[in-house]
Amino acid sequence: KEKAAEEQEDEADIAGRFLRLEQEQQEELRALPPFKAPVSHVYRPLDYAWEPHCNFVRRYCRSPKRVLFLGMNPGPFGMAQTGVPFGEVWHVREWLRVTGEVQKPPVEHPERPVMGFRCRRAEVS
Repeated sequence: KEKAAEEQEDEADIAGRFLRLEQEQQEELRALPPFKAPVSHVYRPLDYAWEPHCNFVRRYCRSPKRVLFLGMNPGPFGMAQTGVPFGEVWHVREWLRVTGEVQKPPVEHPERPVMGFRCRRAEVS
């Protein structure tokens, strides 16, 4: 009951509606056929890093805005680590002050492990 009440409350605010749209898009993406070679690994940070992603959206998506998103660091040492779009781990943790549990994806590339907020590597872009 508590989770249902929280979801209804979320639907009333912008962040909640945004998160709901993201979940719907995730379902559509999951329905796509799997990639074929040469693609060997696909990370879905909104599956394994949903908590920090939600914390980011709830903190920074509170009211209507005219926004132009310009960003960098969406790669294996950015969003793949924290679920926060265009965020390098250090900046997400220290500057944006976003936290949350990051789990492991079902299959990891051996050279691109998901370490969440413990990741010390930076995107090179």
